[in-house]
Amino acid sequence: MKIEQIYTGCLAQGAYYLESNGEAAIIDPLREVQPYIDKADKNGAKIKYIFETHFHADFVSGHIDLAKKTDATIVFGPTDMELGFEATVAKDQQEFMLGKSKIRVIHTPGHTMESTVFLLINEEGKSEALFTGDTLFIGDVGRPDLAQKVKADLTQEKLAGHLYDSLREKILPLPDDLIIYPAHGAGSACGKNMSKETHDTLGNQKKTNYALQEMSKESFTTQVLSGLMPPPAYFPQNVMMNIKGYDSIDEVLERGQEALSPENFEYLANQTGAIVLDTRSPEVFAKGFIPNAINIGIDGSFAVWVGSLIPDVKQELLIVAEKGREEEVITRLARVGYDHAIGFLKGGIAAWIEAGKEIDNISSINVDELKELTISHPEHQVLDVRKASEHFSEHVIDSINAPLDYINESMNQIDKDKTYVVHCAGGYRSMVFCSVLRARGYDNLINVKGGFDAIKSSDKFPISAYACPSTML
Repeated sequence: MKIEQIYTGCLAQGAYYLESNGEAAIIDPLREVQPYIDKADKNGAKIKYIFETHFHADFVSGHIDLAKKTDATIVFGPTDMELGFEATVAKDQQEFMLGKSKIRVIHTPGHTMESTVFLLINEEGKSEALFTGDTLFIGDVGRPDLAQKVKADLTQEKLAGHLYDSLREKILPLPDDLIIYPAHGAGSACGKNMSKETHDTLGNQKKTNYALQEMSKESFTTQVLSGLMPPPAYFPQNVMMNIKGYDSIDEVLERGQEALSPENFEYLANQTGAIVLDTRSPEVFAKGFIPNAINIGIDGSFAVWVGSLIPDVKQELLIVAEKGREEEVITRLARVGYDHAIGFLKGGIAAWIEAGKEIDNISSINVDELKELTISHPEHQVLDVRKASEHFSEHVIDSINAPLDYINESMNQIDKDKTYVVHCAGGYRSMVFCSVLRARGYDNLINVKGGFDAIKSSDKFPISAYACPSTML
């Protein structure tokens, strides 16, 4: 029996390749499906099934494209949703043969109503692994608030109650030596306390996972709902794409990889309402960029911030990227449903400058320059764009917290006539913040290189006493 976890760090997402006696199954595949096909071909196996643990909110699954390319059967757990593609809606406890092994469907509503875990029973008849989707994570469980708008009478409290029952009736009775393989790890917005570990034994989780400890349903509901932050705006749109269908990834890549001259790029920017998305590093972006472009660097939490800051997945996008990384950018956009990139700037920013086009820049200073600036201009305000919990934990005394996560609310704190020095933890989010506000007409923002990490380590600024972020909950 072959089990391979295929982990994608930028989404904190785990897909799985299973193989037995020449037959393979993929669990929760990513949008770009060719690597799964290549893996099966290399092993001389045929992909027979595509198992989906639920209708994902944080990424668009590759189930539809993979089924079309391999004739594999898509399998969901029990659901009454009308699907936009052919699939098998399994019953609780139904089993599927995979080579000489079996996959048992275990319906575990709570994170969503269709949430299902898949129990692998190997060739020897032993329960070997449990693929838990977003029902059970390492150190946490799936948040039960995402599906509450699917039905009028469905609330997060009711979903939490379902999750409590699913964990205790369906998962806790299983053998302790089962290996738990979840759909996500630390960094995902689908839970709040996930471990950086990507698998564990069920027995160890019974000992260490707060949600599996003995408690009343009321206590569980309180604990699992406390401290939840609002999900990114793109989540409901991804759910609908996973239910109803989407364009083939091949079409998305072809459309997005249209190489545009500076003249054509500028024309489309002016005529279509497309957002210019510059994916270069913050340091490079600051030195020169197309006016009104926003910077979300490809080497950071790219998909998460695109989803948080561009609310409509159907928004047309024009891409500025490092040479050779255009396909990567378009692929990573498609993973979270942003299928409407309409081209990229051929030759990058150098071609734009060579064509004599206008460029803009953002002032960016280091910690030494920040110290000098605060002495010469004490009226300049330090603006911290980290999460509220990060600011609460430690911050520059007298700084203002304006989280990037809620930029539309945060910008209400900013006076266009006043100068702000902006920092995050390391410099990535602060440049995103500055670029978005720059595009909205806020010109008096200065980025701090290295962010709070550099500020604190310099010992040049008064810092608040440390407070554990959990005390905010």
